[in-house]
Amino acid sequence: MSTYTMPTCAETDELLESVVEYMVTELGVSRAEAVARVNRQWHGQDLSDEDDIILHEEERFWALTIYYEDVPAWSTEADRASWVPKAPPAPDSVYWTVATS
Repeated sequence: MSTYTMPTCAETDELLESVVEYMVTELGVSRAEAVARVNRQWHGQDLSDEDDIILHEEERFWALTIYYEDVPAWSTEADRASWVPKAPPAPDSVYWTVATS
């Protein structure tokens, strides 16, 4: 099974991997959960165009947008202690394509 549940191209695949890496290193989630969150965000969409609109934002924007209910401040110095994460996808959903460890 592919890592992502939607069609991608090299450019969007690279961005998605960067989003996942940001969530792992900066938000402290497992790779499996980060991939599941990315899959939930864009499931059912076709991201196989090298000019896809999602490429107009960087991984930090997408990681925060996908992970948190609301992003009240975009500064890299923003205190995220009170920010509320979205619940992860249900464990039995199709979004989990990477084995949890």
